[in-house]
Amino acid sequence: MVVRLEELVVIMDQEFALENFGKDPAFSRFLPDAYDSVLFDWKSQFEFPFTQRFNGLLIKGSPFVHRIFLAVFPTDHVLEHFIEKSSEGDLLFMHHPLLMECGDPRGRWGKGFVPIKENWIRGIKDKKLSVYTCHVPLDYHSSLGTSAAIARILNAEIVDGLVPIHVNKTPLILICHIDPTDTNSLIHSLKQIFEIPYVDFDGQKHPDIQKIAIVAGCGDKVHWMEAAEKKGVHAYITGEIHCHIDNAYGREKFSAMKEFASTTSMSLIGVSHSASEYLVKKTLIKEWLEHTIGIETVLIPQEKWWL
Repeated sequence: MVVRLEELVVIMDQEFALENFGKDPAFSRFLPDAYDSVLFDWKSQFEFPFTQRFNGLLIKGSPFVHRIFLAVFPTDHVLEHFIEKSSEGDLLFMHHPLLMECGDPRGRWGKGFVPIKENWIRGIKDKKLSVYTCHVPLDYHSSLGTSAAIARILNAEIVDGLVPIHVNKTPLILICHIDPTDTNSLIHSLKQIFEIPYVDFDGQKHPDIQKIAIVAGCGDKVHWMEAAEKKGVHAYITGEIHCHIDNAYGREKFSAMKEFASTTSMSLIGVSHSASEYLVKKTLIKEWLEHTIGIETVLIPQEKWWL
């Protein structure tokens, strides 16, 4: 099925309530800093509504969309694959408009936010492709959200939440009941679900886990974990439990988390930032686009989840 880009953008903007959310609190800060650091005139190169909200249509291609490619971060691999495998008018739907090098808990620490290279932007425009990104509005979506996708695949019952947003009263952190399990079994399941070679683990191992907290992406905030623990959570599942960004900010956060981890009773499990957010694309978002809109989708998994 072919969909007019103009109509598709309206559907997606409305589904994720972009106008209600206003400026993305993260990328309205990080995107200008990243592109200004390399002297790239992002305001003239990206669509005007995006430069105001930092969500939505980033690059506008041909007026008819045949396929939507789904990814999380704009890595070189993802963008090269999109440009090579796409046809004029196809659209790339990502969670981030910047690459986020979060670092590898068993390898190299990351650089933090990295802008899309100018050659990829030029390649996308030359082929008349489109790019759409949605960050906070996707995280908070009640049925298509990043954490909601994790809860569904774990067959978890959502019973409470933390960090609600005023726009739709949906919590960012989901507190859930699950069938009884133990830490090692839960880690084994998560490695299979997210297709990762290892998790980042800290805290305590439990023989009987029945209550969990879920927050996709960067859940490495001590006050969030403290609040979850007060609600009786046994395991805290997120993308990043430790910040491995190689700067003063990253080292300070890492130190604070290590101190908390030495005292907590919870199992703290990180499945990588990108993998935790890719799950929603290959499940809920793919289903929504194909069944509700009727358009073909193509998945682009990241070449390395711990990046």
